[in-house]
Amino acid sequence: MYRSFFKRFFDFSFAILLLIVSFPVIFTVGIAVIFIYKTNPFFIQVRPGQNECCFNLIKIKTMSEKRNTDGILLPDSQRLTKLGKIVRKLSIDELPQLINVVKGDMSFVGPRPLLVQYLPLYNEEQKRRHSVKPGITGWAQVNGRNSISWQEKFKLDIWYVENQSFRLDLIILLLTFKKIVIAEGVNQSSNITMEPFNGTN
Repeated sequence: MYRSFFKRFFDFSFAILLLIVSFPVIFTVGIAVIFIYKTNPFFIQVRPGQNECCFNLIKIKTMSEKRNTDGILLPDSQRLTKLGKIVRKLSIDELPQLINVVKGDMSFVGPRPLLVQYLPLYNEEQKRRHSVKPGITGWAQVNGRNSISWQEKFKLDIWYVENQSFRLDLIILLLTFKKIVIAEGVNQSSNITMEPFNGTN
């Protein structure tokens, strides 16, 4: 019952409430991004969701679009601004995903939606992470986030798929809030983002 009805009811209702509450923050940061980056404040990218059905993930941009003389984007470390670091640290960039939750593309809790190009690289066990809706946060995020390996992350995702419940989701949401407050496990060592997934050996 929880997975089929109550979870969706909770997601929709809570996402609407949080969108109303967080709108001033989204609006203010969005204006700052426009002023600093001189571009659209939102980062929109196609990601695979439940049953590998793709949707448009919405986030606030945290990096500029600076390019080298050949027109190629500079490395992430050179495009992440002071504003971007603050926005990431406080997870403000994730707030527009509430729209994805309202639309039903995502849930508050579930395996994080990864890149479309990773789909052919998953083994049969790893593909099971797509049997549920992706989440803004998840079991892997509160157990290391980008500081753990891809293999460990997928194991945690599958464990969540097999054990999801209202109690577990509530624990994950509370732990997520704690992680945001202490900014733990945001980046893998000194890297700006997680290393790309190249398949399982």
